[in-house]
Amino acid sequence: MTNRQHMSSYLPDERPAAGKLLLYALQQVVVMFPATVLVALITGFQVSTTIFASGLATVCFTLITGGKIPMYYGSSFAYLTAIASMKAGEFTFAQVMAANNGILPAELISVAQFGIIFSGLVSIAAGLLVRWGGKEKVEKILPAQVTGPVAMIIGLTLAGNAMQDAAPQAGQSSLVWVISLVTLFSTVIYSRKLKGFWGQLPLLLGALTGCAVAGVAYAAGAGNFFRTIPEQALSASVWKLGDGSIFALPAFTLPRVSWAAVAAIMPIAIATIPESTAHIYQLDIYVNNEARKRGKHYDIASLLDRNLIGDGLCDMISGVVGGPAGTNYGENISTMAITKVFSVPVMFVAGILAMVISCFTPFIQVIFGIPVAVIGGLEIYLFGAIAAQGIAILIDKGVSMFDSRNIAVIAVIMTFGLGVNYGFGGNIDFFGVNVPAVAGAAILGIILNFVLGIGEKKPVAPQA
Repeated sequence: MTNRQHMSSYLPDERPAAGKLLLYALQQVVVMFPATVLVALITGFQVSTTIFASGLATVCFTLITGGKIPMYYGSSFAYLTAIASMKAGEFTFAQVMAANNGILPAELISVAQFGIIFSGLVSIAAGLLVRWGGKEKVEKILPAQVTGPVAMIIGLTLAGNAMQDAAPQAGQSSLVWVISLVTLFSTVIYSRKLKGFWGQLPLLLGALTGCAVAGVAYAAGAGNFFRTIPEQALSASVWKLGDGSIFALPAFTLPRVSWAAVAAIMPIAIATIPESTAHIYQLDIYVNNEARKRGKHYDIASLLDRNLIGDGLCDMISGVVGGPAGTNYGENISTMAITKVFSVPVMFVAGILAMVISCFTPFIQVIFGIPVAVIGGLEIYLFGAIAAQGIAILIDKGVSMFDSRNIAVIAVIMTFGLGVNYGFGGNIDFFGVNVPAVAGAAILGIILNFVLGIGEKKPVAPQA
């Protein structure tokens, strides 16, 4: 189709008109916001700095990968335990957080930055191995029966977060259910029933609908479900215009040498490699499913090396300015799969928007003020879509569910990942090492798949 005015989808090298481009980009920012900000809130990193770092890393990722991969870089939950293990003298992480109203002191953030910068080397090394060894060798280590279930547990381990946000907490009105469910159902209905341009904005429209319901509840005196950004999140700005109520630069900090932080944080990057690999295969499937309708093909899976190298460099970029470590986001891939907008320029503009938003206090307050129930309604859909994309990988790659090896690998990954997440709070002690659910499941699946493959003969292709 040559007339872009009537396009129902956008492929990676296509750019929507300016107005649409801004709205699509804003939708991607809204989608990444809950998880990225939640990581900042849990770890005590500055919210505005975290948003700025995610935007800057996304812009850099687009440039590093030559504008070939539509991905958004956001903060990763994989590093939470490593950050929480840090101490300030005799005081634990929890004690420091409690004493500083949930904000880490700048000196502790600086120490963490050093470890985050070094963690980027792990992904870069993995990307170089892919480049020199070839995608085929990587697929032997990370075949579909590993990457598929890994993608599934990424979504399913986040299900608890989605429900905690969507359900009433202690002391909250049951109207929370109304807001979250209206958000969920309106988003799903918009994605299925709306056509053309509006059909490509279901998550943004769903969020607006949920906020409208919360606004009606507030006007009727049924409770205030909107949030206010804590003062501590703005007080550490490196420069403010006046009192900072309009414009305030994020609280940038410089890294401080700490080899203990490197030892705690750097190994966690291993967890993001299977996750990032699963994401690139998901994206390849969904982009080409749409591209086939126009007689095109995008070999995005072959860019795995660029993706991993870009991920690692973005960890370093985020770490330099004071943001948490991260990876490309499944939530944003889900949004692209739902809306059929895979445009790289959209992601580039989303990164710029995130940086702009981080500097303007009213923007931060508006997005931070979105009710948790609205975020929960969106998360139920998005996190479930991530899990569904794992199933899509298994189907697309023709993984046989009647093969005992495949069943064993998938079963172990799923049980370990979900079991550790919901039975042990996300991490399990393994011979003195704190192993995250997703990382442990991925490594266990890789090892099991390798062991079960020893001695197996490759099937001989029938001769013509």
